[in-house]
Amino acid sequence: MRRRPATLPPAPILAAPSLAALILAGFALAAPAETPPAAPGTASVPVLAGLLTVTEAEPVEIEGLPRARVRPAFPPPGTLPVLGPGKPGQDGPGHRLLARLYARGLAAGNWGDLYENRDRGHSRLRLERHPQLTEVVYAGAVRRAGLDQGPAGRLLFTAPLIGNSSTALTGGPFWRSLPRLMLTAGEEGSARLFQDYLAGQIHVYPEHRDHDPERGDLLPANTPYYIVSQGSSGSDRPHLEALAMILAAFRPDTKRRLVETGLLAPTVQMVYRRSQVPVRTRADYLSGIAHPSAFARERIDLARAVALANAITPGDIPPLVRIEILAEDPPHTGAEIFGAGLDERLFDTPAAIARVWRSSAYSRSLLVSADATADPNGRPLAFDWVLLRGDPALVRIEPLAPDGRRARIGIDWQAAGPVAGAPGLVSARVDIGVFARNGVHDSAPAFLSVLLPRHEARRYEPGPDGHMRIAALDHAPQTETAYRDPAIFPRIDWRDDYRYDDAGRLLGWTRHRGGSRQDDYDATGARLGPPGPDGRRPAEPVHYAVVPLPNGTPAVEER
Repeated sequence: MRRRPATLPPAPILAAPSLAALILAGFALAAPAETPPAAPGTASVPVLAGLLTVTEAEPVEIEGLPRARVRPAFPPPGTLPVLGPGKPGQDGPGHRLLARLYARGLAAGNWGDLYENRDRGHSRLRLERHPQLTEVVYAGAVRRAGLDQGPAGRLLFTAPLIGNSSTALTGGPFWRSLPRLMLTAGEEGSARLFQDYLAGQIHVYPEHRDHDPERGDLLPANTPYYIVSQGSSGSDRPHLEALAMILAAFRPDTKRRLVETGLLAPTVQMVYRRSQVPVRTRADYLSGIAHPSAFARERIDLARAVALANAITPGDIPPLVRIEILAEDPPHTGAEIFGAGLDERLFDTPAAIARVWRSSAYSRSLLVSADATADPNGRPLAFDWVLLRGDPALVRIEPLAPDGRRARIGIDWQAAGPVAGAPGLVSARVDIGVFARNGVHDSAPAFLSVLLPRHEARRYEPGPDGHMRIAALDHAPQTETAYRDPAIFPRIDWRDDYRYDDAGRLLGWTRHRGGSRQDDYDATGARLGPPGPDGRRPAEPVHYAVVPLPNGTPAVEER
């Protein structure tokens, strides 16, 4: 009989102190002082009675990032069924199909798969329904240090893993869901997400207040690295069940190949997205309908997910799409963008790239490559670059290579718009998905996301050459109602009105602050002083510091 850890009292969506530190520490993985780090080559941790008890981990460095690795040692498969008994009428077509496939030896089951709960029992997968899963239990100094709570990213397991955490930062100016926390934790945080992706670790996190009609979609990027559930505490459980059944439904030889090649999580993501209720055709899959920021439980079709996972043979495994930006328009600091150390890059990872539109420019151009994408079985690949979110009239995608491995992308400034398949929800993000097809299956998407600042008021107008140019930009309009994420957009308290000569060349701008104060600037961003005896206005260089306000949020200060 499976042993269970002690049950903890339920807790609401909570802001654990360890999570608050993450936003400053960038997912720091230093071992707690009271936990002596295990020596490299630490022996595997045995799985006993269906539990993997973690008290220490092996320190490793992966792509320059310190991680802590756990090596489970599984006993031989037992005789437990792939699915445990449920309530009368609870088993649907998907459950019955999986049970039949496993009974015939056509499905791998969940032997060797891990499940971890990262909210101390607040929202748990019903493991009695999935008796072959091994539960990860944290004990000793690891638990006392809080390494079992909040977002994953600190531990790597050498076995497939699914997990969840119904927690969030709920107070203070930096309130956010765990997905938004991870996406705003810097390059190191996003790099850890990709490492987990390659390791076959998939977690489910609620969107808690970050994907609702009240404020719109607040997630700054889309990624295939985890699943965001629509709702708050408990909304993650149906998606965990779907992930467990997809892992169990793979053919035994296919699952072994997926683990060997690091393609387990990408293939699970493809199956999960391709089998959703509203995704009936390939055209649906290559659209925003299949790839929202957050997934509702009503979209899950377990029967289709089990069938699709089981249909994949080792020779038909789809690839992992890897993308990179080869060239992009750099903003002019001090003229198009303000704030020392600020640029437009949120993060770059092989399967998700994110940019933030800080510049006053009307258009931007990017050259993006998927050259690093390779099929695990050497099949020829064809690529699709698809606008998943944004105004089609203001986004241009031009494939360049014969097989579509590269594309030039042009994006014009655009207002927030409705989200496909989510009535009442608006988003100020442009998402472009990159898919590779090996002749049998489409891959999971890689994403290029560009976030636009909804809180600003901008006015563009055509110049003499017909091209659009900035006419006015108010960083903090009096009528501002849209949410501004302080982790992405520091507070800026001024409005700029731009000046051009008759030929359309930028002369500079006039800056308006509170009250009647205003200053003039030239095209380089230097502040103009009063006219001298010769009528000329001296230009004074300006520096823009990012400083904390009393409540801890950042603001841009002109010096």
